[in-house]
Amino acid sequence: MQSTVAVVTMVRDDLFFLDIWLRHYGRIFGRENLYIINHGRGEDVARLAEGCNIIGIPGDPHKNFDMKRWRLLNNMVMGLRSYYDHVIVGDVDELVVIDPEDGRTLLEFLNDARKGRVLTPLGLELIHRIDVEDQPVTDHLLGPRMHVRLAPHYSKPCVVSVGTKIARGGHFTQFDKLFTPDSLFLLHLKFCDFGEYVGAMNRRNQITQDIGGSVQEISIGRHWFPDARGEDRALFDDFAQMEMVPGFDMRPYRKKMHRSFGPRGETGFYQFNRPDYALQFRLPDRFKGVL
Repeated sequence: MQSTVAVVTMVRDDLFFLDIWLRHYGRIFGRENLYIINHGRGEDVARLAEGCNIIGIPGDPHKNFDMKRWRLLNNMVMGLRSYYDHVIVGDVDELVVIDPEDGRTLLEFLNDARKGRVLTPLGLELIHRIDVEDQPVTDHLLGPRMHVRLAPHYSKPCVVSVGTKIARGGHFTQFDKLFTPDSLFLLHLKFCDFGEYVGAMNRRNQITQDIGGSVQEISIGRHWFPDARGEDRALFDDFAQMEMVPGFDMRPYRKKMHRSFGPRGETGFYQFNRPDYALQFRLPDRFKGVL
């Protein structure tokens, strides 16, 4: 199949998200171009990802989890860049999608794109509006779920075709220019299904309990800790209270990213402002079936 785009992720036990990740990227790029770091060498992960490039690593509890994870992902991305034009990297619940209005597949878009850049798709969080979306997720995610909230925190520089360093969490790089193609979005799936959210948070809370230590010692997101979790049902009920913005014009938000883009202090990384918008949109019907 194609040999211009590779996709890299790390996963441990998140089979619901891995299945969606595999179907999305496998259909576009071919499984032989997908690279999965199997944290803990899970048998279910290996079975589900058959045909991909699977790298098993130990899953013993340890501190500095996220720091070590992104050191490995960084080195994977830079190594694969020697063999591919573009490398997409991110968590298993983050997917780069192209607006069907563009008329090209994601592979066709990237084959047409200029190399030597880092692309930053606009971040959208797919949310389960449990008050109006009662259909289960089966063979398609977009259709049963069509609501998103604007999520600058997930506008990540995740499509790489140049030598650079990616910061822990994937939020920043040392590339000093910002490219935000109008057709590209990064969909974050953490809140796409209430039942799956509860299961995933239970697993993540257990990991931090097994490791022991503080947020700083473990070097992982605060949301992995039980005391920062809150009440699950109330969290999803609150989605209905966010302002619904008519239409689907994301150009103003991309412009704000560009206006605030600049050095992240003395770190060598670059960033843009990431305000906490309490805004939601309904995806246009053309997105149905994309995932």
